[in-house]
Amino acid sequence: MKNKQGIRVVVVEDSQVAREFLVKLLGADPAIDVVGTAADGLEGFDAVRRLRPDVVTMDIHLPGMNGYDTTRRIMEECPVPVVIVTADWDRDHRARTFKAIETGAVEILEKPPAKSSPHFESKSRHLVDTVKAMAEVKVVTRRKKEPEPPAVKSQPVTVGTSLASRHIRIVAFGVSTGGPAVLRSILSRLPWDYPVPIVIALHIVAGFATSFAKWLDQEIPLKVVIAENGIELCPGYVYVAPGGRDMEINQFERFAISQSRVPGAACPSVAALFASVAETYGPSAAGVLLTGMGRDGAEELKLMRQRGAVTFAQDKESSTIHGMPGEAIRIGAAQYIQSPVQMADSLLGLVPQPTLGNC
Repeated sequence: MKNKQGIRVVVVEDSQVAREFLVKLLGADPAIDVVGTAADGLEGFDAVRRLRPDVVTMDIHLPGMNGYDTTRRIMEECPVPVVIVTADWDRDHRARTFKAIETGAVEILEKPPAKSSPHFESKSRHLVDTVKAMAEVKVVTRRKKEPEPPAVKSQPVTVGTSLASRHIRIVAFGVSTGGPAVLRSILSRLPWDYPVPIVIALHIVAGFATSFAKWLDQEIPLKVVIAENGIELCPGYVYVAPGGRDMEINQFERFAISQSRVPGAACPSVAALFASVAETYGPSAAGVLLTGMGRDGAEELKLMRQRGAVTFAQDKESSTIHGMPGEAIRIGAAQYIQSPVQMADSLLGLVPQPTLGNC
């Protein structure tokens, strides 16, 4: 291994070919120093404990102790940011991948495709950039079998009378790195009969959106589904943008699903969703920009605010990566800067008492 005194990375991967590829890809960046590798879970845990890297890349299918259990043990005994790097496998395995969030992993990425693929460069760059960004993430030790905080309403947040007097008809979320756990934290505090639809643009590996929706549906009181082209929005439902597709809401308040119009842009696009919500709902909307790299959706959150919507950005302290919400704050797009628990309280205050009808 080269000693470049950069971001120290340990690669845990049972396939020798994939392991050597990741070492070469990551090590080619002058800011990254791959200090160790492991071919199974126990070896990976020992490498992390011994080498104390800044970031770990973790496969799921490992001999002996799998990637979930290895991640959990790392977070319990020697916490370090863990990025799950996985191949696109069958649907059941994809659904289980989101259990990695519960073990403490900070991000889930797809292994870059073959060099012959037109997406090789962009996906490889995204993996390298994510690993570098994760080195700045502060993680804490997880207690063994630590329970989730109860999904109950916290103490009211003082945000002014204007928020309490607003009644909105839709809530739009934009989120990326670190997003699944934050979405669960917020939405688990909303009742099953929350009286307006919720829409989510989450930067996610193509093919994993359905698995994410299935996982989230099991974690929160509301019904979670993948948005489909042309369907109307129903209160009490959470709609997730399909993987690799942009999701917008047209003038008839129905979904318009399409291929990304901007080559190389993050997809599903938060910008596309927020712009359409601003146009269709104006002051009857709430926009929420959560943790994530880059600036996707920040300008469009500002557009929502200019159209009279209520706008939120996640605070830095609770964000895995404060890029997207930080940019929204910088340009004045966010009226309220809050933690996930505070956002849940605010979203409860923005709607009347639930009175769901047929949809």
